[in-house]
This record gives sequence, structure tokens and C-alpha cells, in this order.
Amino acid sequence: MAVSGVLALALLISDQYLPGLPLQPKQLPSAVVTMGDSTLSGEGGGDYLAGTNGERGNWCHRSAAAPINQLRLPPEVTRINLACSGAGAEIVGAAPEPGHPEGSQSAQLAELAKRYRVTDIVVQVGANDDVGFTDVVNQCVEAWVRRAEEGCAGPLRTDWPKRVERMQPKVRSALEDVRAAMDSAGYTPSSYSLVVQSYASPVGPGIRPEVQNLSGCPFLTSDLEWIRDTGVPQLSRGLHEVAQQAGARFLDLSRAGVGHEACTGNPRTGEGEWFTRLSVDWPSLQDERRAAHAMQESYHANAAGHRQLGRCLSEFLSTEEPTAACLPDAQGNLHPVPEHAAALHANP
Repeated sequence: MAVSGVLALALLISDQYLPGLPLQPKQLPSAVVTMGDSTLSGEGGGDYLAGTNGERGNWCHRSAAAPINQLRLPPEVTRINLACSGAGAEIVGAAPEPGHPEGSQSAQLAELAKRYRVTDIVVQVGANDDVGFTDVVNQCVEAWVRRAEEGCAGPLRTDWPKRVERMQPKVRSALEDVRAAMDSAGYTPSSYSLVVQSYASPVGPGIRPEVQNLSGCPFLTSDLEWIRDTGVPQLSRGLHEVAQQAGARFLDLSRAGVGHEACTGNPRTGEGEWFTRLSVDWPSLQDERRAAHAMQESYHANAAGHRQLGRCLSEFLSTEEPTAACLPDAQGNLHPVPEHAAALHANP
């Protein structure tokens, strides 16, 4: 399967003249681009690119472990990671609020598309907009501390769908800006693949009791159930709708981490987990300039998780399926399962 995927990608990004690009030279170097927030930047994977680990206020945390670096691509293809931890839809779009250390990702894409033959663009964004996923996680931790009877999920059961609905037009606008950036470089919509990814749940109700506390995962079980089984799937459905509106392909990650969430593996070593537990960078906590980011890696994919998510994305890019879900095989490795088969997997 891996060999056939590489061959398919090699054909896709060969040096043949790209139909519909009258302004493009015949042999621009090929490139694949990732855009969006922490999941694609590689947050939690460590080994961050110099300049993205707090230098001059840049906390994009682009990791060598990021999914784009896990893709099986021919050696001549350039991998370009524009994703930035904490980015919202406006950063992906063309007109972000001033003050961001890197500015618009779409503007960067527009320039790159003139120097490279961009064959695939993968976008993952929305969690930092109205849904405020990081804030939700913090609220759930506070609910655990207070032993709140209804947990964090109580008020979210009615508010969360409204948050997802408010997020959707912002993500759609960002995708329209991505399309406009490619248009400005002479591309037609059919001359490249635009993929939208959703999010995997970093936690679930299967956590070990020994670490259901500040040593790893301080969440009420009822909140863990809501996050994995309700909140994340609703967010995924909302992003799927936006992808359809934008004419983009869609890769559903909502069930990708089941059984490998934070605190589900070895209680001491975390072996078997694809997501970080509550993580504190103690040296940063003692530095006033870095203290606010000392827990930034918490509940993001770790290096093993990025490898699995990258594997699934790589295989999806080598297909022509409009929609698929990342699901495990018998050995536990993630692969893209077409939408109709994924539905059967969910309801056997």
C-alpha cells in the first residue's frame, strides 16, 4: 500500500505542464503545504524549528515531528509548513489582526504558489475560534478541581453547537482566501487538492485511575465522555459542512485517537499514548517572558501521534476520495477509510 501511494503521488506531482496554469513555467519545483494551527504545526512533538519556540514572540512551535514531515513523498517534493500553534481562521485568511509575528498564511501561500508547483494544501483550523477548545479543556480541569456536579459539559451541551455554528463562516472565509491566493498565482481549483482536516480527541473516558489527577489528566469521567463522544464529533461535522461548501476534500480525525488518548497507556511511561498529558515546562515557568506558554504542549499529539496522523494524511493524499476518516487497522495503525465504509465501521 505504501509503495502504491508513493507512485500515485509521484505521478500527481510530476514535471508535466499543469493544465489550466497559463502563467506557470513548465518545471517549477513541486511542493505540498500545510496551513492552520497546532495540530499541523506539530505542537507536542518537540524539536521545534528555530524561530518558532518563543523567539521574538513567535510560538508557532513547528516541529520536526509535524505531520507534513511524516508524508511519504518523492524526494524532490518540498514540504512547507505554514501552520502555527494558536492560529485562528483569520491568521489562515488574508486579513489577520495586526501583531501576529508571521501574519497571514494565505499571503505567504500566494507567494509560494508563484515559486513552486503546489499540488496539495492541507488546512486544519477552527478550534481556536468560537469553539475555544483550549478554553474548554481549562474549564473541564476547573470543574474537576471544584468537583462540579454537572462538570464542564453541563452548560456546553446547549452552547457548544452554537459555538460550532458561529465558527463555520470564519473557517469558510479562510478557505476562500486560500482559494484566492491560488487564483492569484494562476491556478485553477482543479489543478491542486485542497484538504480540510478535523480534530482528534486528546482525551477519553478510558484513562487510568492513577493519573486521573494533576499528574496527567484531571478531568471528570462525564466530561471525558462528552469531549470524545459529543464535542469533538460535533466540531468535525461542522468542519465537514464547511469543506463541502468550499469544494474541499475532508479528512475526519474525530475517531483517530480512540484508545490512544492521553493517560490511557502505561501509567508511568505513557507508552501507547498518542497525546501528551498535562505538561509543564518548568524552566519556562520561571521565565517571565515564557511562563504563559509553559503548558502549551498539554493535550496535543506527541511524536507518536503525529506519525500516525501523518501516515493517514499521506495515504489520503494519494487517493481521489472526497471524504475519509482516519481509523485503525487490526495492528492499530491509522489509515483513511472512505466515508461510506467509515459509517459502517461506526455502526456495525
